[in-house]
Amino acid sequence: MAETTMEAVPIPTEEPKREKKKRKFSFPSAFTILFIVTIIAVICTWFVPAGQYSKLLYDSESGKLEMTTPTGEVSQLDATQQTLDELGVKIDIDQFTSGAITKAVSIPGTYEGLDPHPVSLADIPYSMVWGVIDGIDVMVFILCLGGLIGVVKVTGAFESGLSALTKKTKGREFLLVFGVSVFMIFGGTMCGLEEEAVAFYPILAPIFIALGYDSIVVVGAIFMAGSIGTTFSTVNPFSAVIASNAAGTVFTEGIAVRAFALVVGAIVFLLYLHWYAKKVKADPKFSYSYEDREKFNAQWELDESGAAAREFSLRKKIVLVIFVAAFIIMIVGVMNLGWWFPQMAAEFVTLSILVMFIGGTGKDGVGEAKMVDAFGAGASSLVPVALIIGLARGVNHVLTEGMISDTMLNAASNLVAGMSGPLFVVCLLLIFFVLGFVVPSSSGLAVLAMPIFAPLADTVGIPRWIIVAAYQFGQYAMLYIAPTGLVMATLQMLDMKMSHWFRFVWPMMVFTLVFGAILLSICSVVFAV
Repeated sequence: MAETTMEAVPIPTEEPKREKKKRKFSFPSAFTILFIVTIIAVICTWFVPAGQYSKLLYDSESGKLEMTTPTGEVSQLDATQQTLDELGVKIDIDQFTSGAITKAVSIPGTYEGLDPHPVSLADIPYSMVWGVIDGIDVMVFILCLGGLIGVVKVTGAFESGLSALTKKTKGREFLLVFGVSVFMIFGGTMCGLEEEAVAFYPILAPIFIALGYDSIVVVGAIFMAGSIGTTFSTVNPFSAVIASNAAGTVFTEGIAVRAFALVVGAIVFLLYLHWYAKKVKADPKFSYSYEDREKFNAQWELDESGAAAREFSLRKKIVLVIFVAAFIIMIVGVMNLGWWFPQMAAEFVTLSILVMFIGGTGKDGVGEAKMVDAFGAGASSLVPVALIIGLARGVNHVLTEGMISDTMLNAASNLVAGMSGPLFVVCLLLIFFVLGFVVPSSSGLAVLAMPIFAPLADTVGIPRWIIVAAYQFGQYAMLYIAPTGLVMATLQMLDMKMSHWFRFVWPMMVFTLVFGAILLSICSVVFAV
């Protein structure tokens, strides 16, 4: 029998399926977001009707009040209380003559529609440049801060001090976060500690990393804590005081209610931050910004491995004392000496020179050339942050040039006119929430909106201080996330995505609006006149 051979038939095998790479959505950077917002603002000037209120401003040279009509006609009026009363501006004349009010105040009942004033897309670059020029004082302050950080960092003082601090806080890490948060809440409610708070990130980011926390905790303990304090301002001159003055009341009215709101808001926020920090400490993957953790740590983590870093010499201790003192002096200057950004920047430059001398000279000094280079490198590292602040102001420039800010204000006042007390304050809270995007400046919105909305409080029988509280709660709930506010500069500094920050902050934004609405509704009934 013939032997047969069977050839092996190849069994077809399935080709491995190629996994399609899913394109992951990447949230735009701070620059892109602001550019998009600027374009939207320009488009709004094409469709929203133009209009303005007459504006009132005190001219210190002539000692007169200057009134500018919507059509641009300027007239001078006697700077007397009688003049203000006749115009329906319920503000003490001393607020103008003393210099407390430096921005133009809207005159109630003077809104006029104007011919369309659309802003061209070609004007976008100009508005961005204008915003940078307008914010030059803040930008110089930030660059000088960067220079100070640079010269301190090159001495190795940060690494040595951080090494010593982490040993002492072992097991009690959140106490430092808690202390920073309470300080920022206090600074916010007392003096509106906002742009100045940018100075604290380079100090605290490396410390919080060493303690096992993430970028969200850094921003939460500084920006968000300060914002909570400012939201529930008690005596902050840039919101509570100036808004009360512009509303024709005194800031002490309603201060007990605002203080109560501050305590409640602070407790809720600190519990929320503690919950989040505890979760991140236990499991770093819980972090909302975990995907950027390595990049963040590489940017801010300090090298503690070398012997030089471990050696906490007297020279380094003196440098760190000067660095910490810079911020104490800054706060004292703002609160008691009337300092503003030029004075704060000058202080940072002065202390930078002192650190250069201490850290650059002597046997173990790093040398004059290295110190000067460190100042320049530190300043250049914060250029993107400084530019973000300027670009955000460019958005406001577009709305002003298009003459639509006052149109929105007039439409909002017409919307709430004649409502009952509780409904009135809740709607007003939401209106200020929206206006916070359009006018992110607390003092700017106060002098624009208070003279318009405060008289409406009289028509519904509620005290004017409730309007002030509604303005604070509403505007700052928006400023937790508004690209036109400070948050963009903060996120740019820490290279954090807006989506990560929004995931953390939205519960506090909702809390502020809901708690504010309930509290103001109760006040409108209890304190009805």
